[in-house]
Amino acid sequence: MRGKGISRRDWLRMASRVAAGVSLEVAGLSKLRAAQAGRSSNDVLGQAGPSPAERTAALLGGDPTRYRFTPQEDAFLEELERACFQFFWDEVNPSTGLVKDRSQAAGPDSRNVASIAATGFGLTALCIADHRGWQAANAIRQRVATTLRFVESRVPQAHGFFCHFLNIQNGERVFQSEVSSIDTAIFICGVLTCAAYFDDVEIRTLANRIYQRMDWNWLLHGDKTLAMGWTPERGFIRSRWDSYSELMMVYLLGLGSSPTAMSKQSWDAWTRPYFEFNGVRYIGSHAPLFVHQYSHAWFDFRGKRDKYADYFTNSMIATKVHKLWCLELSREFPDYTEDMWGITASDSARGYAVWGGPPAMGRIDGSIVPCAAGGSLAFLPEEAVRVLRNIREKYEQRVWRRYGFVDAFNPLTNWYSQDVIGIDVGITLLMAENARSGFVWEQFMKNDAARNGMARAGFHAVTPAESAAPPKLPVPNGYPIFVIH
Repeated sequence: MRGKGISRRDWLRMASRVAAGVSLEVAGLSKLRAAQAGRSSNDVLGQAGPSPAERTAALLGGDPTRYRFTPQEDAFLEELERACFQFFWDEVNPSTGLVKDRSQAAGPDSRNVASIAATGFGLTALCIADHRGWQAANAIRQRVATTLRFVESRVPQAHGFFCHFLNIQNGERVFQSEVSSIDTAIFICGVLTCAAYFDDVEIRTLANRIYQRMDWNWLLHGDKTLAMGWTPERGFIRSRWDSYSELMMVYLLGLGSSPTAMSKQSWDAWTRPYFEFNGVRYIGSHAPLFVHQYSHAWFDFRGKRDKYADYFTNSMIATKVHKLWCLELSREFPDYTEDMWGITASDSARGYAVWGGPPAMGRIDGSIVPCAAGGSLAFLPEEAVRVLRNIREKYEQRVWRRYGFVDAFNPLTNWYSQDVIGIDVGITLLMAENARSGFVWEQFMKNDAARNGMARAGFHAVTPAESAAPPKLPVPNGYPIFVIH
């Protein structure tokens, strides 16, 4: 898998410790097209010229929720989604319903490690497939029921939370992996999507049992923020969900489970650091692009905000900034263009890599990660689908396999991954479907838990006055801001 039993979360923790050591002024890339725009370096640094709010407004331009794919784009996304779904149909043990963590991109192999997160994406994929008519309805429903029965009764759990990696045949823990809060949350999102979509008493009963037995006070472990995980050998992982990342789904599931499961103080307790890239501000993290995607795959943040932010708009801004950062990298890596960009945690020629930016993290080498654009389809639909179609057209013989795109590739070095990773396939499938139809959002938000979680966190509809306001308010007192230049 990733060598010596190190989980995806372990990689991210280690990378975050390194990234957290950068200074407030993060040295790096030159100012974004300053010469082309006719601005001085002082302008770019915000000492003159447009304000950060004005630059952000100009950067975004249109409303992505109003974009309509052309017939050619929609046909491409249909083919991509079906290929992604094939992974979740093939790479599963039909007796347990557990989905492989990864597989060869060309088709099934002998690896037997599942991940609870990939299984959650797989449950959601089954809803999409039933909605789209890609498999027989009875077969899909049976697969869902088999998965829920097995997980509810056979897969080891600690206070309702599951291990990151499992034996695909019997559900036992492998790699001494952690009981993972985020990977369990991804699984639960898939469980609840099935409960909302299928009119089936058994599926809904099993889904409710799995969700309601989660002990959120145990995961809080005497603090206001949630622990990232736990192992029987060492107890709770020291790292906590205490700063903006993919964490929103974990807190919202806890808040939504019951009025007493978690206090709103926990939602308010994690920090929301601000990043500024060439005068554009957004809430961010020293982490790859996927942190702006995962919670949005299920929770519908469109047109809503809490007292801190409109997180959907924030992810739009962060994605656009990531694209512009990639374009600046083209001075060193000429494969990055308007039609070819996107770096997030993925395979690389040197093994699994936690890389991306801005600010740059990992040994950037010109690699392209298709799920970076795939997971961005809901935020930048026109630009992201252009990237994906361009990758397919230019490199089809080397990047397109049975399950769609390989996990990553580098056209400068002629390296192409031979694998796909379940969560990377999953985020592409779900965000493609949300961008096309909003189906996953629609189904998942039928759950009382989803609606209650957002309400208890303080979300409300964006008012006309709020929508007319600059998309980036001044940084609140006490909040860190990392200026990237």
